[in-house]
Amino acid sequence: MNIIPEETKNRSNLDMGAGDVVRVWVKIEEKGKTRLQAFEGLVIARKHGSEPGATFTVRKTSGGIGVERIFPLFSPSIDRIEVVRRSKVRKSKLYYIRDKAVKEIKKKMKRLIPTRIKKEESQDEEVFEKVDKESSDDKNEINTEVNIDSVKTEEGVKEVEVEVESASK
Repeated sequence: MNIIPEETKNRSNLDMGAGDVVRVWVKIEEKGKTRLQAFEGLVIARKHGSEPGATFTVRKTSGGIGVERIFPLFSPSIDRIEVVRRSKVRKSKLYYIRDKAVKEIKKKMKRLIPTRIKKEESQDEEVFEKVDKESSDDKNEINTEVNIDSVKTEEGVKEVEVEVESASK
């Protein structure tokens, strides 16, 4: 016969669902000692109701990286579950939050890319022509090296740097 703590018995009546922000206190054993660690995040799914195999998935962002953990509802390693904030959502599974977070990160990354000169890939040829024309005007130049550094993205070339190195006799 398993002895279930009083806190674990009451979890079937816990009013927690998708969209709620919860803080789950997990017991962690290290070197013979037990400590509590909090995992606070958004509940994106709750499965199997209040039966013995019930689970819930919590998602949080830690250091800019999304972290998800699946907790068994009646696990003895969970000390307590606190509902921090309740939200009204229209879906029972909020898996779309994963894609939404990725889109937001991509938007922020677009703003962070430095743009000095916006050029399209077709305009790279014009840069080569200008460099060739400048190098042919100087009769003293023997060797001309052209370095073009560009960052190519989905929209085209974001940044173009042109360096002309020449060696004279």
